[in-house]
Amino acid sequence: MNEPVRRVPIVIVETTTRGDRMQPPEAVAAMLRLHQLGWGIKRIARELDCSPHTVRHHLRHGGWRPGRAPARRRVLGGLDEWLAASFRQHRGNAEVVRQELRRVHGLHVSLRTVERAVRPWRQLLAAEARATVRFETPPGRQLQIDFGTMTVRIGDEPIRVRLFVATLGYSRRAFVAVFDHERQAAWFEGLERTFRYLGGVPEEVLLDNARALVDEHDRTARVVVFNARFLAFARYWGFQPRACAPCRARTKGKDERGVG
Repeated sequence: MNEPVRRVPIVIVETTTRGDRMQPPEAVAAMLRLHQLGWGIKRIARELDCSPHTVRHHLRHGGWRPGRAPARRRVLGGLDEWLAASFRQHRGNAEVVRQELRRVHGLHVSLRTVERAVRPWRQLLAAEARATVRFETPPGRQLQIDFGTMTVRIGDEPIRVRLFVATLGYSRRAFVAVFDHERQAAWFEGLERTFRYLGGVPEEVLLDNARALVDEHDRTARVVVFNARFLAFARYWGFQPRACAPCRARTKGKDERGVG
């Protein structure tokens, strides 16, 4: 007569990277208690149905620890410096950074992937914004200007465009013009069109240290040397140019938000 077949239940368990079964916190607590009572490692292993290596591992660490997942390969690994610079350049706009990744590095990633990668810098920008004292100007005093870039599709072709953005400091009223370059002529035309659109000229214009407008800016002495043609342009229209401190574009945060 044939002997009946014994059916062995199959249990799926988590294992460590060395193949040992991971123990729940309760089992690890029992290991520690039995060890304090003088039980040996092999005896504890037999009692709890695990390997001596597992018992030794938990005793060495003094308690339960979650298993470590294998390290995942980062899609954007090695691009931290580029991501930080691009994220700041585009004023925290992760979608524009994603477009630049495709254009510059040929990487096609999701917006969520970029948002996870730039999270530390977003927190830093938020902290800097909170640490900056809000500065208000009276009506007609100040106009803030800057350029931003973005990629748009015209037909089926991606085109990189430059956006001249001007924002009044008091009312936040804004004007935007589109160019295909950021040379001095674009700055001048953008300002002239802004003045006509607003129907007047402010007392001062606040800007970054754009090469087309600023020849030199000594960060320590705070001495600014504006471009001669830009100074002549300012005298003609009757406004006082003013440059932000280097690496402190948030001084003109009203316009930075518009550019973003």
